[in-house]
Amino acid sequence: MLTMNTMGIKKKRYLSDEIEETLKKKMVFLGGPRQVGKTTLSLQFIQPSSVSNPSYLNWDRTSDKKLILSDQISLKSSQLIFDEIHKYKNWRGLLKGIYDKYHEDHRFLVTGSARLDYFRKGGDSLLGRYRYFRLHPFSLMELNKNPSASDLQVLMKFSGFPEPLLSQNEKTHRLWQRERIVKVVSEDLRDLETVKDVSLILLLAEILPSKVGSPLSLKSLEEDLQVSQPTVQRWVNLLNLLYYTFSIAPYGSPKIRAVKKLHKIYMWDWTQVEEIGFRFENLVASHLLKYCHYVEDTEGYDMELRYLRDTDGREIDFVVLKNNKPLFAVECKTGEKQLSKHIAYFKERTSIPEFYQVHTGTKDFGSNKTGRVLPFTIFCKEKEIP
Repeated sequence: MLTMNTMGIKKKRYLSDEIEETLKKKMVFLGGPRQVGKTTLSLQFIQPSSVSNPSYLNWDRTSDKKLILSDQISLKSSQLIFDEIHKYKNWRGLLKGIYDKYHEDHRFLVTGSARLDYFRKGGDSLLGRYRYFRLHPFSLMELNKNPSASDLQVLMKFSGFPEPLLSQNEKTHRLWQRERIVKVVSEDLRDLETVKDVSLILLLAEILPSKVGSPLSLKSLEEDLQVSQPTVQRWVNLLNLLYYTFSIAPYGSPKIRAVKKLHKIYMWDWTQVEEIGFRFENLVASHLLKYCHYVEDTEGYDMELRYLRDTDGREIDFVVLKNNKPLFAVECKTGEKQLSKHIAYFKERTSIPEFYQVHTGTKDFGSNKTGRVLPFTIFCKEKEIP
């Protein structure tokens, strides 16, 4: 079970301090997957911390919608939270008007379960008035600043989403997982656009966990779903927008015949992946994506997560780039195996400065430059993965 120290972390997420500082200067937009803890985090900034507080307004709640539409928003508190407000057609104009009039004395936090950045890109009326943060599930370092193998096993089994992670109950986890899939596809998808074939997209959502770990074949999905490849691609893009999946592109180098087009797919809830090796790979991918998003959102650098594969099938699972330059590469193994020969091959032919092979065991050997084999828990601590 989680320790008391770990349980305390749920009261202060890894973005709390950054959001607190930003609220003094601008609006904060907080995005991320459904049920990742956005509402819980946002409520920390108002007193009393409760969804019944008049400073918290949820567009999905009829009473709050009436207050917003009738211009009866309470301004007694210095902090206002708007949840799911992007579902309102004129939400940009509403926020611009309120912010421009009251920003000297009030702070504004806007959250959304569907991908809020998809909606905010529809116009520039709010340009310069906000910063956008993406909230991720719990990771090893957020659970424990000195993570152990048992912390890793808990995450592997119950995911990093607060409800199943904190309950650590298999029945609760299964029911939560089933409910989340249906809500993302049936409810959040309709908030993005009108889609007729919801049942087929739900089938695609159930198929995709089995595709984790290999370049995604649209042709194979075309055969499974009996729709065209462009349609499959559009549906995959929609699931990415909804924070159900995320895709990573290949990384090329002039000295290798790199795969250039095929993307790899991963799940925001890695426990949807049955095979243990691919589940661990997905967990690592999620941690590295969290690192990239954190650096982007808090420091302003352009970060990318990619993979490295050549036409002969040699592959390194992940490459992290900062301003288009590789920082390090990561290969995943569930066992404490010898260094992959692919690391030496790509070391000679790319400009990647550091290579790591992470695993779920305890052995730590090799060097960062020639290739180091080490536990994923130690890797996260050394690289300060949030």
